[in-house]
Amino acid sequence: MSKLVWDAIGEHKYETGVDHGVLYPINEATNTYDNGVAWNGLTTVTETPSGAESNPQYADNIKYLDLFSAEQFGATVACFTYPPEWEECDGSTRPVEGVNIYQQGRKTFGLSYRTKIGNDVNPEAGYKLHLVYGCKATPSERAYNTVNESPEALNFNYTISTTPVEVPGYKNTALLTIDSTKFVTDEAKARLAALEAILYGTDSTPGTPAVYEEDTAATFDPTKEYYTEAGGVYTKFDIFEATSDSEFQSDKDYYEKNGDVYTITADTVMDPSKTYYEIKTKASGTSYYILKTPAVPATEATNPRLPMPEEVISILNSTNG
Repeated sequence: MSKLVWDAIGEHKYETGVDHGVLYPINEATNTYDNGVAWNGLTTVTETPSGAESNPQYADNIKYLDLFSAEQFGATVACFTYPPEWEECDGSTRPVEGVNIYQQGRKTFGLSYRTKIGNDVNPEAGYKLHLVYGCKATPSERAYNTVNESPEALNFNYTISTTPVEVPGYKNTALLTIDSTKFVTDEAKARLAALEAILYGTDSTPGTPAVYEEDTAATFDPTKEYYTEAGGVYTKFDIFEATSDSEFQSDKDYYEKNGDVYTITADTVMDPSKTYYEIKTKASGTSYYILKTPAVPATEATNPRLPMPEEVISILNSTNG
């Protein structure tokens, strides 16, 4: 272990800001958080863990041990506005458009938001994702003030309590965080991107067709795949055929077939129990094509959803295939 160093360049780390808020009302039919909506106007998220309080036990006239109470996770959320889906989470419902009835049942929800990570070298070094489960909002006051010479927008404040969810192999939890600065390889960044695609949803893409180009060489190249075209449809063309030679010719290459793969034979004389192949001659007047750009399939849009902790860990675990 080397000598300790304080305040090295790049080690002045800090965390700040809050953005990318997403509300995930629970689907009561499936008990999943499967339809997230953007939460604009977040100003503050204050995490307020509680519990884990010491309860000392005494015996033999000494402090014998410490027992700790169960730890709880809560939060307060401040915002200028909220998505319409929040109303059910805040105990209101709409019997008709434009009319809200309050003091109704409060819907369970999940929450995600992002904070920035910076340091003395790079203020945009990364970010931290916060995933919160099993949330319930409690009533909070609203203060409507007269407009004056220094007007301020109403800042809604909500207090949130949580019920922890299961994490196989660990104690139940209501909070997960993911630090993007720990995902440095391309493979790790791809795993993080896959998680964010689940959290934030994806747009549909139309896809693109494959692009082929005509091969003008006089002979076939055994390292390439060839296609023929008829009516705009491209069909793979096998450039190999069984040889009719009874012995190897010095001016030809001969191949053996294993499944769909052709490889140059290592034999020096023909084995009568084997079938050998040679490359066909290009037919006069026939066009042959090679694939220039593969087709990109169309994709469907996916709804934002909050995966449970077990799925999050599985997605980000580098030992998974």
